[in-house]
Amino acid sequence: MANNELRSLLREKSVLICAGAGGVGKTTTAAALAIQAALLGKRVLVLTIDPAKRLATSLGLPELGHKVMEIDEDVLAKVGTVQAGGKLFAMMLDQKLAFDEVIEECATSPEAVKRVFANPIYQQISTSLAGSQEYAAMTKLQQFHSEGNYDLLVVDTPPTAHALDFLDAPKRMTQALNSTALKWFKKSSGNGAVERTGKFILKRLSKFVGSQFVDDIGVFFSEFEDVTEGFKKKADETFSLLRGESTSFILVASPAVEALQEAVFFYERLQSTSMPFGHFIINRVHRPSPPLPSADAMRDAPPQLVAVAKNWQKIVTRDANAVTMLSKHHACVAICPASAKDVHSIESLGELGQTLLASDV
Repeated sequence: MANNELRSLLREKSVLICAGAGGVGKTTTAAALAIQAALLGKRVLVLTIDPAKRLATSLGLPELGHKVMEIDEDVLAKVGTVQAGGKLFAMMLDQKLAFDEVIEECATSPEAVKRVFANPIYQQISTSLAGSQEYAAMTKLQQFHSEGNYDLLVVDTPPTAHALDFLDAPKRMTQALNSTALKWFKKSSGNGAVERTGKFILKRLSKFVGSQFVDDIGVFFSEFEDVTEGFKKKADETFSLLRGESTSFILVASPAVEALQEAVFFYERLQSTSMPFGHFIINRVHRPSPPLPSADAMRDAPPQLVAVAKNWQKIVTRDANAVTMLSKHHACVAICPASAKDVHSIESLGELGQTLLASDV
């Protein structure tokens, strides 16, 4: 039976966000869905985060980087007939470059941009601060959506220890660069009582960490005083997009217990915050095919074969229970059967997408 709900998401939405635990196939799933949307006549950009190098090869590209690349029409046609207007583009987010682009947009002058970029504290924060990668991904998503050059954006969320980091990134980022700290450093450059206290504290601190480090922090916070307002504005705009009717979350999981728990927890979080859930996708599901041997046949079989059959039965039962559990939370569940074949070409990505659109629980 065709999965009309998943197909409708590809036709009707402008943003699809694939989220879930690490190692469940989010990147491959995002690419497979993007291909199907392009075949349906959509102009599609798949925005991936830290994809396997083979994904670029599968899409017929020499590499993926922080520049939008168009997949050749002849390559896309290998999957099937492309309806009029169908185009596929791909990009791998470079966290550092994306963060730099936010600074360039929010800073008050080109000189301020140069000073921030040259600051050692910024160089560290832009690559390692908690939430910076997720924040960069979200702002890039909002930028592409506002420019309106694509019918559909398919986003592979960052590989995080917890998928909800993607939703919490703007809040954590603005908290890390909070206005209280900025005001304190700015006040420390004055001559009042508070300012003199601040200078005294900084002087004492410099004895432990060095005066250059303290100076770098001071310059960083001073320059960031105006930039943080732009950060917050972008966070607000992105959250509005994530909650909008044009967006839908696709939660990707596998039958593994940890992956299922994270998918369910993410689903419950989406429900509690009124964010638009679209579909569950569960990859690597083992189906009872060929049929398991009968009890009589098992009695006469060699012990090694019996052990293999029992183990297979255990795996099949586990995966069936996983599908049932997700179905109890929401009826929209697409299944991708486990396969010994690796997804290494655009044809195999196309087959995966077709399997998802044809699947139903």
